[in-house]
Amino acid sequence: MNMVDRLKIYVQLMRLDKPIGILLLLWPMLWGLWFAAKGMPDAHVLVIFVLGTVLMRSAGCVINDFADRKIDPHVERTKNRPMAAGKIGSKEAILLATGLSLCAFLLILPLNQLTILLSVPALFLAGTYPFTKRFFAMPQAYLGIAFSFGIPMAFAAQTNSLPPLIWILMLANLFWVIAYDTAYAIVDKPDDLKIGIKTSAITMGRFDVMGVMLCHGMFIVIMLAIGQLQAMGMAYYAGLMIAVGLIIYQYTLIRNRDRTLCFKAFLHNNWVGMVVFAGIALDFLIYQT
Repeated sequence: MNMVDRLKIYVQLMRLDKPIGILLLLWPMLWGLWFAAKGMPDAHVLVIFVLGTVLMRSAGCVINDFADRKIDPHVERTKNRPMAAGKIGSKEAILLATGLSLCAFLLILPLNQLTILLSVPALFLAGTYPFTKRFFAMPQAYLGIAFSFGIPMAFAAQTNSLPPLIWILMLANLFWVIAYDTAYAIVDKPDDLKIGIKTSAITMGRFDVMGVMLCHGMFIVIMLAIGQLQAMGMAYYAGLMIAVGLIIYQYTLIRNRDRTLCFKAFLHNNWVGMVVFAGIALDFLIYQT
């Protein structure tokens, strides 16, 4: 296999050809950075965190495929992934994940000690999440914690502190992650039931669609509360109201559990994260300066 083909396999393994995961990890981190800075954050902190998000999501995908290398061949959506198809070995995948994680760690070394210390549990969560579906009834909740850890790290990097707001913002993001990843899990539900792994879509049973919408609702309610606590202006609430409209549209996609439409709903959450961020950024730009 020539170098170009090998690089293509690495790109597929890291899912760089499918950036939705990067975006869903990026938006809550940006919410945190903008709240921490009360507007535009330090440029070097922003660059470090964006690059770190790409690296850690890529490492997480490699670890996920390593953990699921015996499961993915039996799932329609994942059977052609590089490890499932036998295009790359376990040792090579582990070396790649280690290299990506090391690069992410080197990126944050110029930042303060608190940010560096927080990178340890962040790495632990990213590395262990793929294994939770074997024993945990709600692995999407564990993913929600992992996907929320950019928030305290952003506050630490920007302010060298961990104010109470971070825990509320992490809780909001936790509900959002459970919502969109449960919609994603509905796509694989028939295959997952045959294999015997655990997901929130299976745990919720016939209430899976209701569970998705309740989690979306909790996300919006907590974000509204954050707006009150932070004395945000109309731009912030406009962003949340647009997000509500997008979430209602997602309900029309998932209500009949059509696998193609559920996957479309999952992808659609990029827009939810984006409009929430746009509301935060515009609010600080217009009202808080």
